Amino acid sequence: MEFDTLTQVMRKLALEAGDKIMEIYGSDSFEVKSKSDSSPVTEADEAADAIISAGLRAAFPDVPLITEEQSESHELKATTFLIVDPLDGTKEFVQRRGDFTVNIAYVKDGVPVRGVVYAPAKGRLFYTTADGQSVEETGTFDKATPGDTTPMSVSAPDNTALMVVASKSHRDQATDDYISKYAVKDMKSAGSSLKFCLIATGEADIYPRVGRTMEWDTAAGHAVLTGAGGRVVRFDDHTPLTYGKADYANPFFIAYSPDVALKPA
Repeated sequence: MEFDTLTQVMRKLALEAGDKIMEIYGSDSFEVKSKSDSSPVTEADEAADAIISAGLRAAFPDVPLITEEQSESHELKATTFLIVDPLDGTKEFVQRRGDFTVNIAYVKDGVPVRGVVYAPAKGRLFYTTADGQSVEETGTFDKATPGDTTPMSVSAPDNTALMVVASKSHRDQATDDYISKYAVKDMKSAGSSLKFCLIATGEADIYPRVGRTMEWDTAAGHAVLTGAGGRVVRFDDHTPLTYGKADYANPFFIAYSPDVALKPA
């Protein structure tokens, strides 16, 4: 894989998909349907998926591609692949809360090594550069020419006063019970893969996820966090979270700055 090309393509497609998502988001109404698992899907999910899929297949025809919207028609038989959630945080989109993202990632040997997370309603763009360093770009988000970027780095946390980020739509008692094991200074709520990015920028220290997620939900944020010095491990035994599972389903996990003293499940 040529990482310079990969970075350029992923960034451009995320921005193009974000433009289409915001066009639909700004309309008076949009169609919301239910998928087979009862989760919502909108015309924005489908339009963004079409843009990203076409672009990735044209640029990298020999690399397996998995997207959330096409996952039922694909059986994953690879440990190296591209994986996409064209609109992560559909519930936030439907409720017009703004905490939704475009996620594109490249997984190599079961590890997300490059990724882009774009939050078009919030004007935040995070991605890994060709050398694997994670940056946040600011500016006009020109498709052809990247703007100014700031290298991202996880916090040096104070374990007596941690900043915790948790899901906005999926917070539950099990999550609160685990968080209660830590000395917490403050809590943030965020939707979609933004939670990984808040740790990557140092705005939060730890994100425990005690609930169902799929690989396309997490791969891009995982890559961005890794490129900022962070880690993502299984909730049960604190071994690295890996990708390429037959059903795409993740176990519970913890994303965190490495200096956080993790507590047992």
